[in-house]
Amino acid sequence: MSFTGSSQPRGRAGGRPGREHRASSSRSAARRGRGMRGTLFPDTVPARRSRAEKFDAAVLDAFAEIDRKWHDRLTKLDIAVDDVPKIRAVDPESVNWPPEVVAEGPVPLSRLVPAGVDTRGATTRARIVLFRRPLERRAHDSLELTDLVHDVLVEQVATYLGVTPEVVDPDTEDD
Repeated sequence: MSFTGSSQPRGRAGGRPGREHRASSSRSAARRGRGMRGTLFPDTVPARRSRAEKFDAAVLDAFAEIDRKWHDRLTKLDIAVDDVPKIRAVDPESVNWPPEVVAEGPVPLSRLVPAGVDTRGATTRARIVLFRRPLERRAHDSLELTDLVHDVLVEQVATYLGVTPEVVDPDTEDD
């Protein structure tokens, strides 16, 4: 006699006959002391940080170099990070971005938003918005990402100050 389907009792090899084998769930494993006992990585280990947190750290490091030299003129400037740009080219074939946008072809990498007044009538500060995902896609490793973020920030700070990128950072190369 043979059983088919789920009505057949499953025994374990070497186990008691007639006793069904049940896969352990995370709750039952934890209850019996076989589950995770803590976090996989402690907070101090770099592997613990998410990609967004690593990107934010790269932005802060890159901006720190610029801020040391230009701090007095950058006190009214904010730095922000968005995952993806909320602006897009109307015609990707022949896109002409304004000087406030640093882009690679039809993909914006950052944008300088000038100071102004919001919809409620409150004054807003000027800010540089870096777009994380397009910048990450163009870098092959963390060192290249740091360099790319630095170059974009130099270009945006130069636009904000009304000078050339070479004035903001003499080591900046023209591509």
